[in-house]
Amino acid sequence: MNLRDRQILHIALPSIVSNITVPLLGLIDVAITGHLGSAAYIGAIAVGGMLFNIIYWMFAFLRMGTSGMTSQAFGARNLTEVVSVLLRAVFVSLFISAVMLSLQVPIRELSLSIIMPSEEVASFTRTYYNICIWGAPAALALFVLTGWYVGMQNSRIPMLVSITQNVANIVVSLMLVYSFGMKIEGVALGTVLAQYIGLGVAVVMLFRHYSRLRKYLCAKMVLTKEALLKFFFLNKDIFLRTCCLILVHFFFIAAGAKQGDTELAVNTMLMQLFTLYSYIMDGFAFAGEAMVGKAIGAQMRGIYNETIRCLFRWGWGVAALFTLAYFLLGKPFLSLLTDDAAVIEAAQVYQPWTLLFPLCGMAAFIWDGIYIGATATKGMLLSMASGMAVFFLLYFLLVPSFANHGLWMAFVTYLATRGIVQTVFRRMVWR
Repeated sequence: MNLRDRQILHIALPSIVSNITVPLLGLIDVAITGHLGSAAYIGAIAVGGMLFNIIYWMFAFLRMGTSGMTSQAFGARNLTEVVSVLLRAVFVSLFISAVMLSLQVPIRELSLSIIMPSEEVASFTRTYYNICIWGAPAALALFVLTGWYVGMQNSRIPMLVSITQNVANIVVSLMLVYSFGMKIEGVALGTVLAQYIGLGVAVVMLFRHYSRLRKYLCAKMVLTKEALLKFFFLNKDIFLRTCCLILVHFFFIAAGAKQGDTELAVNTMLMQLFTLYSYIMDGFAFAGEAMVGKAIGAQMRGIYNETIRCLFRWGWGVAALFTLAYFLLGKPFLSLLTDDAAVIEAAQVYQPWTLLFPLCGMAAFIWDGIYIGATATKGMLLSMASGMAVFFLLYFLLVPSFANHGLWMAFVTYLATRGIVQTVFRRMVWR
């Protein structure tokens, strides 16, 4: 294993651990509410959780953009810009949080009018939302700090923050619900407190490990017009790209629901296999963000090329491993998710599509990390828009004749299209 491979694993492995802990926050909330005596509590957690996932997903550019700009400044040894990027992104995250808090009621009511849950679920969702929305400043600031740490080639601190946040969520939520008699309010408050505990750990680690950078603080460089325009110009493309991503994934869910409860259940379970794969590949994408950005900032073309070759070697290896695992262990995995024999049997018909997830999606994940590190955001937006166009074209062409198989064909082709387009336009990365 060469130096570049070791560097990739040094960043990727902690990032993978962090990614895998992400769904635990939602699972913990569901597990606790599942014992409160009403199915409406679970429904409220599902609706509220989906709502916050969408909201926070839209602002993922705070992490991605910060990572790319920080890694390039770090590679160029421009430590003044390293500090300025962090403070600038924190300022933007707090501004967005203030807007979200001031518009929390319109956002809540508009979302519920679109989702249209039952009145009981809607009532509990409002309670959950009214508390969780106050975690927005912590959640968005953590996006920034996570991106900054990755840009600084340090994914161990985000891993520590993620683990601490999940443990705090378990302990605090259980204590509030079972010791203080709170119900969904306790679950929501536990989530918010865990977010601020995670933020506290991230800030403590910042001062502990990077306090030496304070001497590079230049206040007038943080919020200059040129710097802010560059920040929003780069992140505009990532924001639009994320909107396309959300549209495809939620249309996929809605399209499955139209085909019946069984197909919806099957698609939801099989999509968990894609989600699991994405958590692993995102770790290597994070490594790409950090290492490619640093190489570009330092203008080291040789290291840049070697890093890309190593990233794709790991990508193909992981893809092959997941393909084999899904071929051999697909049915046992489905049995862990449900004991409904009819759903498991129906899933067997569509399971071959899961074998295409790793191979069709690998390039998109790896290139995403490379493009983010290079701040080549237009290429990311172009590939996502192309993939989305192909997805909807194939959906309307194939679903009338092939039903759910047509939907899966559209999805895997969408994944492949993103990687193909990014490969075609790869020369823009170094530029």
